[in-house]
Amino acid sequence: MVLSLYAILFLALHLLPGMKSSMVHLNKNGYDGVVIAINPSVPEDEKLVQNIKEMVTEASTYLFHATKRRVYFRNVSILIPMTWKSKSEYLMPKQESYDQADVIVANPYLKYGDDPYTLQYGQCGEKGKYIHFTPNFLLTNNLPIYGSRGRVFVHEWAHLRWGIFDEYNVDQPFYISRRNTIEATRCSTHITGINVVFKECQGGSCITRPCRRDSLTGLYEAKCTFIPEKSQTAKDSIMFMQSLSSVTEFCTAETHNMEAPNLQNKMCNRRSTWDVIKDSEDFQNAPPMTGTDSPPRPTFSLLKSKQRVVCLVLDKSGSMDSEDRLFRMNQAVELYLIQIIEKGSLVGMVTFESFATIQNYLTNITDENAYEKITANLPQAADGGTSICSGLSAGFQAIIQSNQSTSGSEIVLLTDGEDNQISLCFEEVKQSGAIIHTIALGPAAAKELETLSNMTGGHRFYANKDINGLTDAFSRISSRSGSITQQAIQLESKSFTIPGKKWINGTVPVDSTIGNDTFFVVTWTIQKPEILLQDPKGTRYETSDFKEDKLNIRSARLRIPGIAETGTWTYHLLNKQAKSQVLTVTMTARARSPTTLPVIATAHMSQSTTHYPSPVIVYAQVSQGFLPVLGINVTAIIESEDGHQAILELWDNGAGADTVKNDGIYSRYFTDFHGNGRYSLKVHAQAKKNTARLSLRQKQNKALYMPGYLENGKIVLNPPRPDVNDDTAEAEVEDFSRLSSGGSFIVSGAPPAGSHTHVFPPGKITDLEAKFKGDQIQLSWTAPGNVLDKGKVES
Repeated sequence: MVLSLYAILFLALHLLPGMKSSMVHLNKNGYDGVVIAINPSVPEDEKLVQNIKEMVTEASTYLFHATKRRVYFRNVSILIPMTWKSKSEYLMPKQESYDQADVIVANPYLKYGDDPYTLQYGQCGEKGKYIHFTPNFLLTNNLPIYGSRGRVFVHEWAHLRWGIFDEYNVDQPFYISRRNTIEATRCSTHITGINVVFKECQGGSCITRPCRRDSLTGLYEAKCTFIPEKSQTAKDSIMFMQSLSSVTEFCTAETHNMEAPNLQNKMCNRRSTWDVIKDSEDFQNAPPMTGTDSPPRPTFSLLKSKQRVVCLVLDKSGSMDSEDRLFRMNQAVELYLIQIIEKGSLVGMVTFESFATIQNYLTNITDENAYEKITANLPQAADGGTSICSGLSAGFQAIIQSNQSTSGSEIVLLTDGEDNQISLCFEEVKQSGAIIHTIALGPAAAKELETLSNMTGGHRFYANKDINGLTDAFSRISSRSGSITQQAIQLESKSFTIPGKKWINGTVPVDSTIGNDTFFVVTWTIQKPEILLQDPKGTRYETSDFKEDKLNIRSARLRIPGIAETGTWTYHLLNKQAKSQVLTVTMTARARSPTTLPVIATAHMSQSTTHYPSPVIVYAQVSQGFLPVLGINVTAIIESEDGHQAILELWDNGAGADTVKNDGIYSRYFTDFHGNGRYSLKVHAQAKKNTARLSLRQKQNKALYMPGYLENGKIVLNPPRPDVNDDTAEAEVEDFSRLSSGGSFIVSGAPPAGSHTHVFPPGKITDLEAKFKGDQIQLSWTAPGNVLDKGKVES
């Protein structure tokens, strides 16, 4: 049973799309829609664009031969940031954005390291998130260290596109083979070289000695290094050392080294990289091309990001009257306009029932008062039917009639109603080039709603019983330009049912990476509560300091003057009513300064649709710049259509659903299904009691840095890499709180709530280790759960 279930899981993971909507598709052996985006903080440089083109062109031919004439790069878009000057050859982007690019070009955080790497934390065969190249890597000659840039790109593309892993292991560079010889961790074993310890080095030459064996481990001593011969005959493997000129292939079943203690063997059940690649979706419809010609050269489009354009398309049909939905929508929209949308964005608004009305053409959100032109037109009454296509058409008109293009513009579509006519405007949506974010409110929202997001690369949200669900969804719809310091960050989002005449207290930590444009908002259902907010230095803000809304949408807001104090903020709310009522608290802020990268948390599910009994994985990434944040509490809250909330602690322990320990990716299997339909995800990341730290260690899934080569019996050294000593490999991080919506996912085939038996086996042990203790051998491993990574195994 277990074997067949693993087969089902493997297939399910292969066939279902991940949550990041890359636009790449394979069409008759050629990849179209590859997006390479340059971060807005990178200075303008013609050479950078030129070198990107050269890298991809070289990579295309290398990839074509490495895949035995199956795939190459045909159409590639390079996304130029808004911060660069305009040129006549720059085109308007459609759905391409920095946040969803396949490759990003950005400076390393804290000037640390130019190793190219791929952010990849899924299971074997699952796509990665992005490849990161630094401008320095693309502009300087790294030929001796990594090999040519085109070869490096193919190494990283294999991580990103096919979900395979590295065949070296920096932490375990040697192992004892079955023949009882010490071998370098590599693939294939046909790669030859010597094992030495560097005694002292001056200029480009070193005094070396042979490696000694450690009597405790039976392996070579810690300082031992494998130096490959420059001239090899072995053709594989690209996932070990693409820099060797003889290497032109991936390890196959015949050449694969199953004994090597590398991530490929751990994650892919000891299968070869070529085996996994051949099973990928790409290769199901890409037979080798006939003939002997090289593939055509890639075509490049240069696209330049534009000013952000957003049109809100809001449902005001009769059903919005129930469960306070109109109120909750208006509260969330107001919060979005005042606190979330970036200054300088253009925003319009359309409302719809069975017909649509343009309430506001595009308005430039320049200052405090600009948003009032829009909030003044929020719907005050709900009536009529639901025509989503009318709403979308009017949204496109509001943009076009404001002299903007729908191409690359965003629509935020919120609806609670059923509408079986949505498919009638799919073609219009496709042609528009707009990105559509959908928010399904309540269980009856149209079933095809998510198709609009999937088609256009937009976010998809679901809000139901969770009164903060709408606020959390809107808070997640920030700019995709890569300018993180301009984005609003959610610090708190809580709701309380408070009995009459009772107080409720709470705290929110404000860390030193944020504090600009900080807001504290309270909403209520019956009567405004007494509010008391105190900053870490004792300054008090009372009810009279909070600005109440002219629209009577039961919300009061305080904008904290200047930069918010760092430390713990405390709030007290008194329900002055005799009856109990629901109060909510939301706190948002932006980066403290344009040069301070804030700590951010993002979350998503491994799949956007799942069929029971295939489990899904919850992922949360917590980072500052590109550095992982470790040692914090990360909790996922998952709500099903019937309002049931499952609370799941996420772990970064390298076991169960978590691929690599201490990489700032917190993961967990989700198996607590409560019926079918939409589920929403949000994640709360908290650093408490000064336990959080920033990891400065090298990333996984990167091109291997080579210290040198053996040429004609002599070691030729490469420049040393900027190394981080272990004692400085972590930096302290203050206490913080972050909240992020992870969007929605859809479950089918699940039994009714409470009636499912556990069909999931215990998780797999992936980190078994053996050590000598005197004359005994000590085994250690991370115990799996009884149900995947949940609970305790019975024996």
